[in-house]
Amino acid sequence: MTYRNNSKGVRESGRPPAANEPTLSTDVRVWKINQVRSKRAPYQLRWIVAGKVKTASFATVTLAESRRSDLWKAMVKGEAFDVESGLPESELRAVAARENAKPDPSWWDFSREYMVSRWRTSAAKTREGVADSLATVALAMMGDGKKAPSLEEVRLAMRWAVVPAHQDEDPPEGLAAACLWLQHRSLSLSALTDPKVVRDVQYRLSFKLDDTPAAGETYKRRRRGFNTAMEYAIECGYLDTNPLAGVKRAGSTHGDVVDPRVLVNAVQGAQLLTAVSYVGSVHRNRGRRLVAFFACQLYAAMRPAEAVGLRERDCYLPEKGWGTLTLKETRPVSGKKWTDSGKRHDKRGLKSREVKADRPVPIPPPLVAMLREHIREFGTAKDGRVFHNERGEVLGTSSYWRVWQEARPIALPPDKVDSPLAHRPYDLRHTCITNWLNAGVPVAEVARRAGNSPEVIHRRYEGCIDGHEEVNNKKIEEAMGWVD
Repeated sequence: MTYRNNSKGVRESGRPPAANEPTLSTDVRVWKINQVRSKRAPYQLRWIVAGKVKTASFATVTLAESRRSDLWKAMVKGEAFDVESGLPESELRAVAARENAKPDPSWWDFSREYMVSRWRTSAAKTREGVADSLATVALAMMGDGKKAPSLEEVRLAMRWAVVPAHQDEDPPEGLAAACLWLQHRSLSLSALTDPKVVRDVQYRLSFKLDDTPAAGETYKRRRRGFNTAMEYAIECGYLDTNPLAGVKRAGSTHGDVVDPRVLVNAVQGAQLLTAVSYVGSVHRNRGRRLVAFFACQLYAAMRPAEAVGLRERDCYLPEKGWGTLTLKETRPVSGKKWTDSGKRHDKRGLKSREVKADRPVPIPPPLVAMLREHIREFGTAKDGRVFHNERGEVLGTSSYWRVWQEARPIALPPDKVDSPLAHRPYDLRHTCITNWLNAGVPVAEVARRAGNSPEVIHRRYEGCIDGHEEVNNKKIEEAMGWVD
């Protein structure tokens, strides 16, 4: 016995069907269940759509009758069937929805996938920064459950897991439990559509593990890393929009402005360089070989990584007058797991510049004399680098940091040792840039010499320029005609 839909023919839409559009028909007949010679599926259902016979076999008569009932209900409702597959239109839409559904990886899987996509084209320092961003967000995406790892364990586990070289390795013993937890409990990317999760992500980007505010530069770096990850998620179809779009950090937006308290005056700067020469005088001249290194930051506004990469052939050091350092290379320290060479220091071009770009920086006679003396006493490394350690290898961050921390108590009075004054070697660069601005050097030229944009110079050093108020007041008086 057969049952037939009274409506006949192929559905008309008034236009020819598109190439991938299914042909639908209401000319449907459903037959009763028949038995066939098959041990696995002896019960066969047959139905006809627009003259085309469709069949389906089942292991039990109950399953066959259930499927026949589904087709019968769709037919009675007047629902059209797909001529090719024989499925009712509602089922066809459900199949299409499943096939077109967006993949929704966990934060653990997504982070590892994203890092693989970024690794090849990123510098070691960038890789480390992205890993820190992903690990920071993981604190908000770790899910709930018993025996959850600590926040520090989550951070370390994610930083280890996102390194592509670790994809097929077992985690270190101390991180194995945290990695297993995150692999099975991390929230999916779709959780970022929940405002509560987004607020937690924003908090983690803004604060340290001890709940104290992160530095402005740290927050910006973390958020930048997260935003690029979200761009990748949108590109891959995982998300429609960036979940942090329009969400701003609470509190001050000027966290990267230079603190005037870190700046040294001319006397303090000279005293610090002298103190550096006293450090480790009995032990391989640890301090003396770094005097010119720190002077490059104090008098030429060089970044430490630029000074580490400076070569003798890039130095013009005349016996009298100003010289020039043509900066071409940096040696930032990132750690062995982040570099392609497997060494702690990466070899890169200048920051935020094209690979082959250089930056000529005029240097004053005192610095010229220091560099000439340094090369005469300590020579250069085999590859021509001016600054190197006792073994001729790349100068490490820990080496010059230790010397600097030993030199400050020698040069500064007790009340200044515990102050922010020149707390970091990088503060010497801030001092140099501030001195140039206070000397009246145009901001564009200061930016060129320092390797920054004028916008960055304006923003970061707005509170450091001093001594120009009276001069500017006179200019205003002249412009307004108030001069007697």
